Amino acid sequence: MKRSSKVAENDSSRAAASRRWLVWLNWPVGAFRLDAKSLAVFKARVMRTGDSLTVVRNERAFLKSLPEATHAVVWEFKKEWFALAPALKVLATPGAGRELLPTDAELPPGVIRVNGAFHGKIMAETVLAFVFAHARGLYAAEAFQRRGVLWARAEMSPFCSLVAGTHAVILGYGKIGHEIGWRLEALGVKVTGIRRRNFADLKSACRTADWLIMALPSDTGTDDLVDASVLRCLPRRAVLINVGRGNSVDETALARALRARKLAAAYLDVFKDEPLDASSPLAGDVPNLHRMPHASAFAPEYMPLFFVELGELS
Repeated sequence: MKRSSKVAENDSSRAAASRRWLVWLNWPVGAFRLDAKSLAVFKARVMRTGDSLTVVRNERAFLKSLPEATHAVVWEFKKEWFALAPALKVLATPGAGRELLPTDAELPPGVIRVNGAFHGKIMAETVLAFVFAHARGLYAAEAFQRRGVLWARAEMSPFCSLVAGTHAVILGYGKIGHEIGWRLEALGVKVTGIRRRNFADLKSACRTADWLIMALPSDTGTDDLVDASVLRCLPRRAVLINVGRGNSVDETALARALRARKLAAAYLDVFKDEPLDASSPLAGDVPNLHRMPHASAFAPEYMPLFFVELGELS
C-alpha cells in the first residue's frame, strides 16, 4: 500500500531512535474516545520495543508535549502547531474526513498524514440496516403502531419486499463504497459503482435504481452533486441513503421530492450544517425522511479497528 510504504520510509529514517507517540483523542462521543480497552489495543498493535507513549486529555497538555513527539494521533490539528513540532514525522487521525487536519499542501516537508480507512466495516452495516428496515417494512410497522393500528397485517403487505434482485447505485465507490457494495452483492443486489471517472453514468444508472447510496467525501466538486436533475432520474420506488457528507445533496430539492412523493424514502446520517437545526429544509415533518445524527460509524470497535490498521501501516 502506498500509505504504508510512506510510513515505513519515515520510520526507517529514524530507525536508530525510538518513536515518541503523543495521543490526544478526547471526544464527546464515547465511541470516538480513547478508553482503557482501546489503549490496550494501541499498546499491543502499534507500539514497538523502545517506543514511548504520552496520552493527554486536553489541548494545553497536547501542545506542551508536542515538541518531543515524532508521531501524533489526534482528532484535530491546527497548521500553526507545526511550528511547535520540530520532531514530528507522522500525523495520524482515526477520521476519514480531512476537515479537522491540515491539507496536503500545508504539511511541512518530512511530515505525512494518515487518515483512518477502516470505517466501511462499520458504516456498511448501517447501510444494510437502512435497506432491510425499509424493504422488510420495519418503519412502516412502527408508523402503523404509532397511529394506533395494533394489528396492521393487511396494511403492511404493500410495504414488504425482497432485497435480493434490487439495484443499488453507490455514489462514491471508494473504500467505504466497496465495503457496502460487496455486502449488497452477497445478498443478491445488483451494484453499480459511480466514481469520478464514470460520473457521466450516474443519471442513466439511477433510472433503474432501487437504492441510491452516497458515500462521498466533502472534497472539491461534491457540493450538491445530487441535485433536482439527479433526483428526477430516480423511480418513485427508489430510496436515497447518505452516509458520506451532507454537502453532496441539494437538501431543498430532496425535501421537495419527498413531499411530492417522488421518492419512496430517504435515510440520512449527514447534513450540510451539523448539528441539524430547525432552519434546515430537512428538519421538521418531511414525509418518509429518517434521520441519524452523523452516527453511522458508531461502535465500540471504532478505536480498536483504527489502532489495528495503524499498527499494520507503521
